[in-house]
Amino acid sequence: MATADTKTGGSEESSLQSEESLRRSEESRMRSTGPVSSWETELTSIQHCLKFVLKLKEEFVCPVCRGVVLNPQQNSCGHIYCFHCLQGLLETSSPSSPACPVDGHVITPAEVFQDNCCKREISGLEVYCTNSPSCTSVLTLHHLQEHLRSCQYEQLQCSNPGCSATLQRRNLQEHLSNTCPHRMEPCPHCRQPQQLSLIQDHVCSVCPEVEVNCPNSCSQKVRRHMLTEHRESCPEVLIDCSYKKFGCSVQEKRGRMKLHEDAAVSHHMLLVLKSNTNLEQQMDVLQEEALLRQQDVQTDTLLLAGLQKKIRPLLQQSNNHEHIVSTAQRTLSKHEDVLSTVQLEIQQESRGLGSGLELEQLRSSLDAVIQEVSSAEALREHLGTLEENLKRHSGLLDVHAAQLSRNMQHLQELEATSYDGKLIWKIQDFRKKQEAEAKGQSPCLSSVPFHTGRCGYKMAVKAYLNGDGEGRGTHLSLYVVLMPGDFDALLPWPFKQTVCLSVLDQSGAGNHRSLSFRPDPTSKSFQRPAADGNVAVGFSCFIPLNKLETPQNAAYVIDDTMFVKVKVDMAGLDQL
Repeated sequence: MATADTKTGGSEESSLQSEESLRRSEESRMRSTGPVSSWETELTSIQHCLKFVLKLKEEFVCPVCRGVVLNPQQNSCGHIYCFHCLQGLLETSSPSSPACPVDGHVITPAEVFQDNCCKREISGLEVYCTNSPSCTSVLTLHHLQEHLRSCQYEQLQCSNPGCSATLQRRNLQEHLSNTCPHRMEPCPHCRQPQQLSLIQDHVCSVCPEVEVNCPNSCSQKVRRHMLTEHRESCPEVLIDCSYKKFGCSVQEKRGRMKLHEDAAVSHHMLLVLKSNTNLEQQMDVLQEEALLRQQDVQTDTLLLAGLQKKIRPLLQQSNNHEHIVSTAQRTLSKHEDVLSTVQLEIQQESRGLGSGLELEQLRSSLDAVIQEVSSAEALREHLGTLEENLKRHSGLLDVHAAQLSRNMQHLQELEATSYDGKLIWKIQDFRKKQEAEAKGQSPCLSSVPFHTGRCGYKMAVKAYLNGDGEGRGTHLSLYVVLMPGDFDALLPWPFKQTVCLSVLDQSGAGNHRSLSFRPDPTSKSFQRPAADGNVAVGFSCFIPLNKLETPQNAAYVIDDTMFVKVKVDMAGLDQL
């Protein structure tokens, strides 16, 4: 073993560092030779409470903790220590002088070893159970912890949350099952496990199966979870008269509403008659508007036909002029070549002029060429004028065509517009449009707008024939969107009316597929629409495509045509 005294060279600092490194290595090796076994680890917390049948020999008492030695480690001086006590002694002593607390002998980690002979003797010592005198068992130290795991007199903590009671093992099961105030018991009504001390509060406040008095003071007792459903039939709930949409403002309890309706039949009939009269007047106005629009369309059609008739000669004349200009340009090019040749000859003749007659002939030829060039330039200017006229007439034709398209679209919307909160939308060429949507050519279809009244909310239906979101590729998706209307400033917001969407059965069996939703007042989709409309709301998985195309006891798509119906519940909605 190398120590600081055996070093023959190098500085004192390097010697100390080498000694510290060696000491740590030996100490680590010593620790690795003495791992504490499981039963000795478990006895560490009670080693000072052990009562031995025979008096414990002094050699088996750890000089550090003064308890029975557990996992004995022997030093070179012959004393034995608990493994964890020796480990603590080495860690708390100065690096150069860990000493035995009995005789002061220096402890050398490399000379420490596990004393297995002593360990066998200690493990065979007889001890009384730590729960004596209640428990009279006598066991070897090695088997004590195993006995404590089943000893009926061992003190254990109650495992129920919130309970701090400590009991002997023999009494624990009775406490857990029958006497602990914090044990779990099934609710007598809903059978859900609840803490015993909280069952009464659960029954009085939240248990869904407890029968409670109706909050509207009717004579019935209703299960708590059915209160909302009961409200839909409770005779004591105030409801509007079913003729409210025709103008009756009476509110009465549901149980007495039939008496009102029976007593006010005449009044209700007058309201219905008045409403029908108003509808007939509105229909007359719409028919007049449609007739005016049709007349406008006919006028625009005649005007368009006249413009087309006028523009045909202009187009023909333009084609002729283009041909003339092309011919003139070719002639001009030839004349320019001739002119260049003549000018060259004039220059040559000027140098050696022989006759005045030849010079006059050349000048005459030059004047003729100049005149033809001037004619070609005039033709070019005339052609430019004709092209400008053509552009102007083409622009007017585009304007009239766009106006005609807008008028025809507006006329179609007027013919299909509904003002009673209902719309039946006919979707033709179903499969062709579905395939186009699947290829990404057209994301969705939109219906014509409809209204909840002449001055009511403006809405439209959107359909994804190949599905949208979660339903893409598997379901038909249907949505409703609120659109900016002319009377939004006078209407109450947010929109609160229940909306029902249906795909209609065309077989005559009446097996329509319908889903409804009630608006969420906090959603932006039901606030007053912005200029570009609100976010559409509805059902991404309205009906599976396989049930839509091959349903049972129904026919939703016939002759490549499907009908979608939307209905807004008008109850409680006042007409302006």
